[in-house]
Amino acid sequence: MLSKRTGVAVLVGLTLVVIVGAILAPRLAEPLSYHNFADRRVWLGIPDLADVVSNVGFAVAGVWGLGILLGKSSRVQFVDPRERWPYVIVFAGMVLTAIGSSYYHLAPDNDRLVWDRLPMTIVFMALVTAMIIERISVPIGLAVLPVLLLLGIASVVEWHISEINGASDLRFYAALQAYAVLLLLEILLLPPRYARSSDLAIVVSFYVLAKITEAADRAIFAFGQVISGHSIKHLLAAAAGLWILRMLQKRRPVELPEFA
Repeated sequence: MLSKRTGVAVLVGLTLVVIVGAILAPRLAEPLSYHNFADRRVWLGIPDLADVVSNVGFAVAGVWGLGILLGKSSRVQFVDPRERWPYVIVFAGMVLTAIGSSYYHLAPDNDRLVWDRLPMTIVFMALVTAMIIERISVPIGLAVLPVLLLLGIASVVEWHISEINGASDLRFYAALQAYAVLLLLEILLLPPRYARSSDLAIVVSFYVLAKITEAADRAIFAFGQVISGHSIKHLLAAAAGLWILRMLQKRRPVELPEFA
C-alpha cells in the first residue's frame, strides 16, 4: 500500500504525464468506419435493434442505483454523507447513457455520437471523484468533482468541434479515458476507507473486457451471428455499474478517516 502522501504525489505526477502526453501526441482521428457496426439487422422496424436494446442494462443499473442511494431506507453506509453524491451522479449518468446510446444506435453518426459519449464521460469522471474522496480526502474530491465533470464534457465537445472543422482529433477524449482507468488502478494502492476494495478491480476488468469486445465487434458477430461484440460491450459496461452497486451495498467502513 502507498501512503496517502505518496499517493497524492503519484496522482499529481500521473495527471501531468497524461496532460503532456495528450499535448505532444499526434492528432488521433476518429476512424471513418467507426459507425459501421457488425450487427445492422432490423427487427420490428427498428434499425440496429440489438445495439439499441442492449442499452437496457445501463437503464437497469442506473435506476436501481438511484433507488438504492436516494431511498429513505437505504442501507448503503458512508462515513461522510457527502460521499454519496458522486455515486448518485454515476448512476444518473448510466440512465443518461442508456438514452444517449440508444439514440445514437438508431442512426449512428458523429452528431448523435456526442450524446452517447457525454453521459459515459460523466460516469467515468464521477467514479474517479468518488475514489479520490474515499482514498484521499472528502474536501479535495468535492472540489475536483465539477472540474473533472467539466473536463470530461469539454473533451467530447472538443472532439465534436474538430469533426465539424474537418480535423478529427480524439486525443483529449482518449487521454481522459486512459487517465480515468490509470487513476482508478493507482488509487487501489492507497489505504481503503471501506472493505471490498477488490470489487474496484473487478469493475475495471469489466471495462477492459468491454473495450476488447468492442474492438472485436465483427469477429464476435461472425461466430454464429447471434450477438455482436458491441452489444456485448454494452452488457459488460452495464455489469460494471451493477457491480459498483453491489460493492456499495456489501462493503463496510474499516477505519474512521481524518477529514482535512
